[in-house]
Amino acid sequence: MSMESPKVLHFFKTYYPDSFGGIEQAIFQMCQGTARYGYTSEVLTLSADAHEAPIAFSGHMVHQARLDLQLASTGFSFSAFRKFSILAKEADIIHFHFPWPFMDLVHFATRHGKPTVVTYHSDIIRQKTLLQFYRPLMNQFLASADRIVATSPNYLATSPVLNLYRDKIVEITYGLDKSAYPIPAPDLLEHWRSKVGGRFFLFVGMLRYYKGLHILLDALQGADYPVVIVGSGPVETELKNHAIRLGLNNVHFLGQLPDEDKVALLTLCCGVVFPSHLRSEAFGLSLLEGAMYGKPMISSEIGTGTTYINIADETGLVVPPSDPVALRQAMRYLWEHPAEAAAMGKRAEERYWQYFTAEQMAKSYADLYGDLLSHGARRL
Repeated sequence: MSMESPKVLHFFKTYYPDSFGGIEQAIFQMCQGTARYGYTSEVLTLSADAHEAPIAFSGHMVHQARLDLQLASTGFSFSAFRKFSILAKEADIIHFHFPWPFMDLVHFATRHGKPTVVTYHSDIIRQKTLLQFYRPLMNQFLASADRIVATSPNYLATSPVLNLYRDKIVEITYGLDKSAYPIPAPDLLEHWRSKVGGRFFLFVGMLRYYKGLHILLDALQGADYPVVIVGSGPVETELKNHAIRLGLNNVHFLGQLPDEDKVALLTLCCGVVFPSHLRSEAFGLSLLEGAMYGKPMISSEIGTGTTYINIADETGLVVPPSDPVALRQAMRYLWEHPAEAAAMGKRAEERYWQYFTAEQMAKSYADLYGDLLSHGARRL
């Protein structure tokens, strides 16, 4: 093993340049940030259109194994066993990203023998029946890890799975690098101001079942607050049809947008609304983007990182999940009290700089890697 430039192998079912979700963004920030501390990162992922050769992506290499089968949100790949085994031999640390049951199989089948970190992104929420069959393998996998990273104290406190492994838990929250975000041109700001108005609530994210956007639409019945929804996803058509059924004419579905447009809308909005109502929303990086841009937030109390980002009555308002009336009341308060809303937004940005920068996350992971390597060296 080369201690001068230790190599970290990240393993997760999806990654850039194929998909751009929250976990992918977190892995990207880990790769970028720990490079400043001397770590070389590579990522192994699955792809339906896998490249045989590795892909150079923003300073690190991405390896793709062919996706052969998708079952209950779990990707399977025959070639991943061989690719992982080869890459693990060259790595000093294996960094797994949970949950992904196929990953557990690869870990045990390859017997790689390297120090392991598991970032625990979420409990398994939706596949309750399959979880009963998977639980023995899951418990064995987590028990075998050297360190398990909880991404917020809130999630650690409310996850029955994480609480089984307290002796190996490290808390490291996600972080964002504001300097990597584009600065929108004045004419782009004007374009969006003319299109959606000068005052509106904003949601940014994948349109998935657990994002609670149907609750947001229900909350808008009888209210005329403009809402802009940025993102696409599997429930997009269903949501648009729901908005039509409710007769809403104050909701703008903009689809997926380039980063500069997203930042323009974050700059212009009067608040970020994030109605996720299930624990599948383990953190909420797009909620954190709202804090980073100094916006008051509205989120639901689901016992996850959303309420670590958004502190009730300090950085925004926190409402019960699946409660459209409470959500509408929260929107009304921010709308009718702009001075208080601005003060909440200012405190939200201060909290971002205190707890959630990419640099803080990178240093924490670099320290964790260093601790693992020094313990590994002593064991050997």
